[in-house]
Formats: sequence, C-alpha cells, structure tokens
Amino acid sequence: MANDTVTVCEVGPRDGLQMARDILPTEVKLRWIRQLAQAGLREIEVGSFVSPERVPQMADTAAVVRGALAIEGLTVCALAGNLRGVVAAHAAGAHVVAIPISVSDTHSRANVNKGTDAQIEMVRSAVDWVRAQARPMRIDVAAATAFGCSMEGQVPLQRVVDVAAALAATGADTIALADTVGYANPAQVRATVRAVRAAVGPRLSKLHLHDTMGMGLANALAGLDEGIRAFDSCLGGLGGCPFAPGASGNIVTEDLVFMLANMGHATGIRHAALVAARQLLADALPGETLRGATAVAVLPRSFAG
Repeated sequence: MANDTVTVCEVGPRDGLQMARDILPTEVKLRWIRQLAQAGLREIEVGSFVSPERVPQMADTAAVVRGALAIEGLTVCALAGNLRGVVAAHAAGAHVVAIPISVSDTHSRANVNKGTDAQIEMVRSAVDWVRAQARPMRIDVAAATAFGCSMEGQVPLQRVVDVAAALAATGADTIALADTVGYANPAQVRATVRAVRAAVGPRLSKLHLHDTMGMGLANALAGLDEGIRAFDSCLGGLGGCPFAPGASGNIVTEDLVFMLANMGHATGIRHAALVAARQLLADALPGETLRGATAVAVLPRSFAG
C-alpha cells in the first residue's frame, strides 16, 4: 500500500565503514552523520561496540555516539555483539542497541566466538540488564544469515523461524531478518517473512539486505509487499561482514529512497541531500567504490524527492 511511512535506518557509519580500508577520524564521521540527519534520516546506526582489535574502524564508537546525541531529532543506534557491548552502548547514551544473532551456527562462531544458542541466551541476559536500568534503551535483534550463509550454504526456513521465535521469547523489542551475505531472492523473502511473522507476529519489523547478487532492491520490494515498513541501507552501498566471506555491500540508501518515493511511500528523506553527502565519503575514502544508480542518473522531471 502506498502513501504510508517507511523507516529507513542508515547503517553506513557502522556497517559501511567496518570494511573500509581507511579509518575515518571521529570528527569526519560526525560531520557525515550530521549531513545524513540533515537529509532527513531520523535513525542512524553510528557504530558498534566490538573489539577494536578485530574491527579497528569502530574503536571510537563511544565518542561518535556521544557526538551524535547532540543532533536534534535523531535516534542514535549502536550495534553490540555481547553483554559488555550492550552495557557500553547504554553507558554512552545510545537510544537503541542492535544485536545480531546468526542463524548459521558456523557464522556465529566466526563472528562472535559463540554458537547461536549461546548468543540467544546472551540476548536474554542483555534484555534483563537493560530493563533493570533507569534509562530505557530499545533492543533490536537481527536474525543474521537468515537467507543463506557463505560458510554453511542454504539455511533451512524452519531454522530461521526457530531462531526468530527464540529471540522473541527473550523480550527484545523488535526483530529484523538480515541477508548478511546477499543470497536472498524475492520469493525467499516473501516466504521467510510470512513464516517468521506467523511465529512472532508484528515484532518482525525490519529487513537488513545486502546486494551481493544484485537483488537487494527486488528483495526490498518483496518485503514491502509483505508489509515490512523498516529497512537498513547504506549511502553508496558500502559495507559487508568481515567475518562472512563473499559478503558485499548493503542496499544503496539513495536508490532505496528513490524507489520508495516513486511508489508513494513517505520517508522524510531528501534524495538530493543524500547525493550531496556522497562527496564527503568520496573525499574521505578515496580507495572505496561508491555504488548506486540514482546518484549519477538523470532523474525524471516528475521526481520531487
């Protein structure tokens, strides 16, 4: 249904930068985040509380979170892979903590050195800890590798449903399905969203899609058709998982916003401002390739986004 609101969460400062060859200085990250917010993005994943030895690009996340909190109207999200990271996100003042739980046990061990079941129990402990704090913090969990794994190959649908149901039972606020390595196809997205929603209801709210096989926007459209109204994306299509061989970038924020606007969905995001923000990335990360069609195309005269 058109004319309804779709939430786009920009994950570039986290997912987009964690694979970058160069490390952006904190002040450059914050300048980029401010540009994104000025373009109309109201939720941005600004970093991750993970080991700086494994992901040095994220070593300054606490400072980035604190700086981003000064941006009026912005929901500041940070990723965490364990309870220590959740506590650090709360201490820094994050409004939202996102916790990825891999459906693929092999990927889970490569990513966080723990199996899937142990990670689900960690989420339960994290939820209990956050609920005991005076300041609330939203807890978003993502079923990663929900559409396939470069290590295990096909991930059975029932396994995805079981993991999602277990995550719902922890008391987390929302659940996302993540195509971590970009193997999904639209039919699979439709079937998986339907099956997971039957198990967890409206708690399933978001898709996190990658464009490894060039089907990212087609998969987003399939999710829209199934009622999904929240998506992660990245300016310039940067990103990927350093612990999932073959994973490439996220779906391109500029292209996603263009598609949504042309379909009549409200995002509150100005496409032209997104395109302008690409220059900062191009200057700061000269070794990275920025992807996306609508940033370089001649847009239709009828497009007013």
